[in-house]
Amino acid sequence: MSIWIEILVSVLLLIGGFFVLVGSIGLCRLPDIYTRLHAPTKATTVGMGAILIASMVMMSVEEGHLSVHELLITLFLLITAPITAHMLAKTALHHENRALKRTQSQQLMSNAREQLPPDANRSHE
Repeated sequence: MSIWIEILVSVLLLIGGFFVLVGSIGLCRLPDIYTRLHAPTKATTVGMGAILIASMVMMSVEEGHLSVHELLITLFLLITAPITAHMLAKTALHHENRALKRTQSQQLMSNAREQLPPDANRSHE
């Protein structure tokens, strides 16, 4: 295997590992659910994408043809991560989780809560 392929794979693995580490630390350290959603959906998606691309390059070179398994996994991650984050944010809004006081546009959150369908448990109160 060429030294340039090994360097490319190594750089992609280091970049991916760095982003996964930053996303994991952000998930643990950020103060509320809305900011915690940002860390895994952005940083970890980029990190896993870089790791999977490194794997795709390595397997393509070793097998002699394009390895699309890793590409399909990367596309699946890129499609599902924003959808999952959106669903978690809507659930947090529905459960009225509070955001940080310094969060800008607090009015947008209250408007979004007003647009949610009424909860069956709240109508009996």
